[in-house]
Amino acid sequence: METYENKIEITRLPSLPPSEIPSKSKVVWEKFSPQTKFERQLYHYGTFPEGFHWGVSSSAYQVEGGWNADGKGPSVWDTFTQKPGNIPNNDNGDVACDSYNKIDEDLHMLRALKVKTYRFSLSWPRIFPNGYKSSLNQKGVDYYNRLIDGLIANNITPMVTLYHWDLPQVLQNINGWDNPEMINIFNEYCDFCYATFGDRVKFWITFNEPQTIAWSGYGLGQIPPNVNQPGDAPYRVAHNLLKAHAQVYHTYDEKYRASQGGLVSISLNAEWAEPLDINVPREVVAADRTLQFQLGWFAHPIFKNGDYPDAMKWQVGNKSELQGLTESRLPSFTDEDKAFIQGTADVFCMNTYTTKVVRHVTSRLDIESYETDQDAEKDNADGSINTAVNEQKAVAWGLRRLLNWLKEEYGDPEIYITENGVATGIDITVDDTDRIFFLNTYIDEALKAHNLDGVRVKGYIASSLMDSFEWLKGYTVGYGLHYVNFKLSSRPRSPKRSAHLYFDIMKNNGFPLTEDVEMLYGHFPEGFMWSTASASYQVQSILTNETEFCLSYLL
Repeated sequence: METYENKIEITRLPSLPPSEIPSKSKVVWEKFSPQTKFERQLYHYGTFPEGFHWGVSSSAYQVEGGWNADGKGPSVWDTFTQKPGNIPNNDNGDVACDSYNKIDEDLHMLRALKVKTYRFSLSWPRIFPNGYKSSLNQKGVDYYNRLIDGLIANNITPMVTLYHWDLPQVLQNINGWDNPEMINIFNEYCDFCYATFGDRVKFWITFNEPQTIAWSGYGLGQIPPNVNQPGDAPYRVAHNLLKAHAQVYHTYDEKYRASQGGLVSISLNAEWAEPLDINVPREVVAADRTLQFQLGWFAHPIFKNGDYPDAMKWQVGNKSELQGLTESRLPSFTDEDKAFIQGTADVFCMNTYTTKVVRHVTSRLDIESYETDQDAEKDNADGSINTAVNEQKAVAWGLRRLLNWLKEEYGDPEIYITENGVATGIDITVDDTDRIFFLNTYIDEALKAHNLDGVRVKGYIASSLMDSFEWLKGYTVGYGLHYVNFKLSSRPRSPKRSAHLYFDIMKNNGFPLTEDVEMLYGHFPEGFMWSTASASYQVQSILTNETEFCLSYLL
């Protein structure tokens, strides 16, 4: 027992015993633990297979602008950013990149890059201003039809995200994703999108980063809807998001798959968790537990057994009991729910930016929080490189490990990296050498995972097509391959050096061994004389002060 200043008696929750290190996770850590820093930095030359999906990404609120144009309704992000003081410099997405009025300019960039895939999102309030089909806005539908038709005309595959955080404000007024009614409301919206755009869209993503929606939106309260209930709201929201995802997956399965032949998935976010010490069992358990809480929260129900990871159920359930609650703060699924959710993704889609080192801690029980439920603490990884976003330091070697973990944990699925990129400051316009280094090293780690480890990586989507409104950072950082001058009303776009590099990577389908590199490898002719050398002055010394004579011989 331990007593804190507020006199609340706290019982320490024991960690999982060392014998419960997840075997599949252990495979990955043991596989890579002998790696030296030098080995991590070795460059791998090779290519991805034909048909690899190269692309770039964006999202509606970040690029479209036209926040109230042609009948569009307000989203929670409109409401949040238009309140002074919420975003640096009072930035907002009212105009953003003005993509709503610049389809031709956006298509020109995509065509010049020669990407195969463009990932973008639909603005729910642009299509249904009040969230419901009864409020259908045809001009919003027309905008997306023009964009999709333009992509198809240029042989670019649309990868469409149905929900990228911009919930219609009207639906937040009924408690948003904390309201189970949202499951059917979301299904109505997705059903309409399948029917309207599905003849041309063959790759659907239901939610972008549901973990961010649940934790940052309803736990930390950092992003809209800014609910600060860290102990229970994130779990309730995630429960509804999983059911909503499963519902719209089955809707596509039952009504559209046979005629349209598309794929449906969900983009989950993850950062690789490296144990502080691979030789300490509880540190390995803590790293795995961190991955289960972030990624497994959604991936385990969808890709494994329809239910939450055991680590989550054990941690939250036991802590809830010790906190005097009558039931776990983590909701439970019925057998019917589990069967409905299991298997509701055709491929594995993942967003990733960084890596953290994780160690076990014993958290206080008087704080009910998704964060403290994990009994883990994160720190920057070895070799971290600073970026313009402090929480997203560049650690390329972590990507290969994460991809291997996904392969082992979820039964070797086909994997699409649906977001990966680096932030640079506003002082960087087109000379973005940091992004060049990032793309070279991160993509090469994905190539290693594919070629050397047998991970079925099927696509890589760079984040992002162009600088845009970067959520809580506003316009103070940029992720784009193209520079956008937000000081000018015309929002001109200019390719950065990284755009030229990415063009070459895509054209070459990776990093083939070119002649200028290949010439460095070879053999000397038979009979070549190998030897060593020395000089007497370098190896002899006479220590006169001790009258000792030392002669070194080179053996």
